[in-house]
Amino acid sequence: VLLNVKIRAAKHFFISTYLWKKNMKHNVWIVDDDKSIRWVVEKALARENMVASCFATAEELLVELSKTTPDTVITDIKMPGMSGLELLKKIHSTNPNLPIIVTTAHSDLDSAVSAYQGGAFEYLPKPFDLEDLIAVTQRAISFTKDQIKASTSEESISCSHNEIIGEAQSMQEVFRAI
Repeated sequence: VLLNVKIRAAKHFFISTYLWKKNMKHNVWIVDDDKSIRWVVEKALARENMVASCFATAEELLVELSKTTPDTVITDIKMPGMSGLELLKKIHSTNPNLPIIVTTAHSDLDSAVSAYQGGAFEYLPKPFDLEDLIAVTQRAISFTKDQIKASTSEESISCSHNEIIGEAQSMQEVFRAI
């Protein structure tokens, strides 16, 4: 019975989280040492009904990440202090399913390979077309929503399965016998 209560609570949490994320503006974090890039990307995302939070350094973003989680992150590779690739590794060590879009003005094959090997959702060389960035960001958000939905479905299947097994009269007799 306690197991069923816990499963129902988990199911409620996942469904509530999914519905909350579905009905809210999506939160995108941008980290780039170039203020003009942050400003342009923030304005482009706002036109698409997304809320952008901007950070000048990876360290600033990590402080905020300890408090809350965005729907996706857009990061530059080359920045003072921690690089975008180091940030990618740090984020994925604690939030492996958070999609991270990597951008760079210093595009080369090694950085692209490193980004993908580090778990980047997408790699965009600068200068990028804002429409491309918006499309990639929307795909990343859809990826997050699909993960929440899949998790909710798995919990629902698990919950239904446990309820059938645990609440059937014949199973109650088996439990008493054990």
